[in-house]
Amino acid sequence: MDFKQIEAFVNVVRYKSFSRAADATFFTQPTISTHISILEKELGTKLLDRKGRIVEMTPQGRQFYKYAVEMVNTRAQAIDALDKDSDKVEGVLELQTSSIPGITFLPEMLAGFRKEHTKTMFYVDQSDSATVAGNICERRGELGFVGEKGNNPNLEYNKLFSDRSVLVVPNGMFTDSEEVDIEEIVGLPFIWRENGSATQKSFEDAVIRKGYDRTSFEVVAMFNDLDAIIRSVESGLGVSILSEQTVAKLSSPGIRAVNINGFNANRDFYMINMKSVALSPVAESFKQYVLERRPAGGRKRNKK
Repeated sequence: MDFKQIEAFVNVVRYKSFSRAADATFFTQPTISTHISILEKELGTKLLDRKGRIVEMTPQGRQFYKYAVEMVNTRAQAIDALDKDSDKVEGVLELQTSSIPGITFLPEMLAGFRKEHTKTMFYVDQSDSATVAGNICERRGELGFVGEKGNNPNLEYNKLFSDRSVLVVPNGMFTDSEEVDIEEIVGLPFIWRENGSATQKSFEDAVIRKGYDRTSFEVVAMFNDLDAIIRSVESGLGVSILSEQTVAKLSSPGIRAVNINGFNANRDFYMINMKSVALSPVAESFKQYVLERRPAGGRKRNKK
């Protein structure tokens, strides 16, 4: 087993395609395929399943991938440590993000980082906070961006910024007030994001504390795409609860944001990574770049 085979496997998983992995690493597709075949033969098990143009890991592949990523990253860190005279940062950075930081925070960070390090490339997978945390634990990404602080002892959480949630309604609704009570909106038709959304969970918890239960909601639609939610609210399908920064980024003349009385709408957002797993040099550099540029509210105060 050599590192070219391991790197080929890691890149195929990252890009979910033999051809994309070949393009990213400047190898030919037959070379990538040969590396994977030799690796599978040496390990005595199948690591990847091809399903049309999509490549997925087998259970054995998922197990091996965790160690493969660590081997690749540790090797890169060792080379970087020995090359003290070089400050170059390059390579592929695999990230996981939930919807809100993926729209409001991460794009600016990626653009600024690449201006300084032009030989970097990003693979970004967007899902919900729970999935992001799970993917990071499975080494499907080195850094993640989430909207809740979990209790996984294997994850390191760094606060980035705070945001608040607002009720998004069509223009013409609640025009007499900039704030509504929870009791006024429980019975409205709701449009939610995907299951696992931290915003939905925090609102449901607040409603339950008021004496209601989850069956009190009329859910008319669920979307993975935040822009689709805003367009659906604008069309009168229902109302939704979204990040204030998201509404500002995806603003539309057909909607308005209303504050919710009795709902602790402030939420913190975090960057996460595995505590005891070596980050690749590009991931370590990006982590420090983000921490240095996060809003002041996300930084730890020095103890006097």
